[in-house]
Amino acid sequence: MKAAKRWSVGNLASLPGARHRAPARRRLWMIMALSLIIMTLSLITMLAIMAYMYPHHSKRACYMISSRGCQALADWLPPSLREYSDDEIAARVVIREIMSNAPVIRRDSKIAFMFLTPGTLPFERLWDRFFQGHEGKFSVYIHASKERPVHHSQYFANREIRSDEVVWGRISMVDAERRLLANALRDPANQQFVLLSESCVPLRSFEYIYNYLMYSNLSYVDCFDDPGQHGSGRHMDHMLPEIPKKYFRKGAQWFTMKRQHAIVIMADSLYYSRFRDYCGPGIENNKNCIADEHYLPTFFHMLDPGGISNWSVTQVDWSERQWHPKTYMPEDVTHELLNNLTSSDTVVHVTSVGMGEEILMPCMWNGIKRPCFLFGRKFHPDTLDKLLDLFSNYTRSVSWHL
Repeated sequence: MKAAKRWSVGNLASLPGARHRAPARRRLWMIMALSLIIMTLSLITMLAIMAYMYPHHSKRACYMISSRGCQALADWLPPSLREYSDDEIAARVVIREIMSNAPVIRRDSKIAFMFLTPGTLPFERLWDRFFQGHEGKFSVYIHASKERPVHHSQYFANREIRSDEVVWGRISMVDAERRLLANALRDPANQQFVLLSESCVPLRSFEYIYNYLMYSNLSYVDCFDDPGQHGSGRHMDHMLPEIPKKYFRKGAQWFTMKRQHAIVIMADSLYYSRFRDYCGPGIENNKNCIADEHYLPTFFHMLDPGGISNWSVTQVDWSERQWHPKTYMPEDVTHELLNNLTSSDTVVHVTSVGMGEEILMPCMWNGIKRPCFLFGRKFHPDTLDKLLDLFSNYTRSVSWHL
């Protein structure tokens, strides 16, 4: 009976170790909850990785995690470790080898001025004055797509290359650019390559432009991210996997570039073929992809983003928000206008988002902020006389200092 009393329920609280049972239960529940969290996170991670790696198979897994779907996952997942194809490996090896050769500036180094025009150049007399006294430092190449030009300057006579039809917005525009580059590259003294239209005029003296380009560490290729329908909205799924949408860029076609970049363009067949085959009007979902606005910006953004300026040294006025930039008429051409064009040190990119959101960026030359523009367009042919009258003043107003 005494033993029975000793083990009564009332005495349980006094037994050794009884007060440790509640903490033990809490630890058990904590372990179970932690295991459940780990299992859940593992499942989410597995679904997220599968959704990212196989986006075209099913996007349902993405929306189980985020209402934004796969795009939300792509924002925080590391870049996909896609294996390059044989063609991509070969292209990147060739480009890397070409870019490894440092530019060589010699006493006979020249700038190749490449004119892309339908026919006669209306500003040939102005360019003649620009070139005078600098023989041996430049060469001229003319791609006349419609008719043989009539010349008024010795510097332009017999400088036409074999030309073909050019249609605005089509790959034929890029083909004409490549044709000009190929012909200019035949002269080993050409170290800089400038693409100009028939409506382009020089805004600086020859000496200023020569030093600006020859001693620059970049090529001046326009390139920016336009997330609107006329920017990345023109990307074609057929360009995948070589050209991901996140690398798709836009820019004006009027470039200046160093010899290595010109050679790289001529060596490229893989990325060019994607734009040739899939960048055009109505190819996919009524998208209006314009090859000359996207090929070079996208190409260099993918393969040598640090080697380009992301802006063009050719000024255009997009303030009218039309398909084509403003055309300067005779009444527009004043010393004040030319001074404004040559003093601007900030470039404006107009996107297709909303009413035309603007992206501003400073113009840097070898790390130094300088005025942006060496050339200007679009000038109406009737402005020639005014430009000739003002040329000496506005091109001498700023001297070059390294």
